[in-house]
Amino acid sequence: MKISELKAVLSSAPEALVRFSLPDGTLSAPHAHITEVGLITKSFIDCGGTVRHSSYCLLQSWVADDIDHRLQAGKLLSIIDKASPLLGEEDLPVELEHQLEYATQFALSSASVSNNEVIVKLSGKQTACLAPEKCCPPQTEQVTVSLSRRR
Repeated sequence: MKISELKAVLSSAPEALVRFSLPDGTLSAPHAHITEVGLITKSFIDCGGTVRHSSYCLLQSWVADDIDHRLQAGKLLSIIDKASPLLGEEDLPVELEHQLEYATQFALSSASVSNNEVIVKLSGKQTACLAPEKCCPPQTEQVTVSLSRRR
């Protein structure tokens, strides 16, 4: 999900409460709130030697002891808008850093309004080889051999 998509859903229901749906369907605590909006830029060399760059917007959530706290869509929208000089003009993908047993980072996959809540669905992130043609063994055709007994 890109920043523009998230902002469109948030602006469609500014009074709605924001909840995050973890990949297993569990909803975040209703008193979770966003403590940071950041621009993450990563420059790296993949295993094949290609230099790559990626950027994304990172939201950090926090669940405090303040159980009366509720994050409304309009408030989250204003926090993201305050970060726009930092985020720049590019319509970046958005990820969420969320505390489970340890800090875990999720991609935002979608958001919708339901029953006066904005439900932001999170998806897990996967690692992958970015240069399989350079560093992985070539795929070979599998041959099935049938061993039968002759009598």
